[in-house]
Amino acid sequence: MHDPFEESLRDLLKSSPSSHDDDACLHRVLKTANRQVGAGDLFSLMGHCLEALMIALNNGSAHVAPVSRRTQSTVSADKAE
Repeated sequence: MHDPFEESLRDLLKSSPSSHDDDACLHRVLKTANRQVGAGDLFSLMGHCLEALMIALNNGSAHVAPVSRRTQSTVSADKAE
């Protein structure tokens, strides 16, 4: 079975140390790590926004019910007529 990761490791071991550029490797690794951390932070931010929205909807849902401005005595008088 062909494994590209294993093949790249074999190529890395076979390459001569003089042709290996440490600065380029470090730059590539740091760039990849920065992307991963940035994506994780973005998903975390979206999760917190969704959580805050759900809390706001939960706290405000009691105020969505219809409310009558008429007093209880007025309502009972209307029913008696």
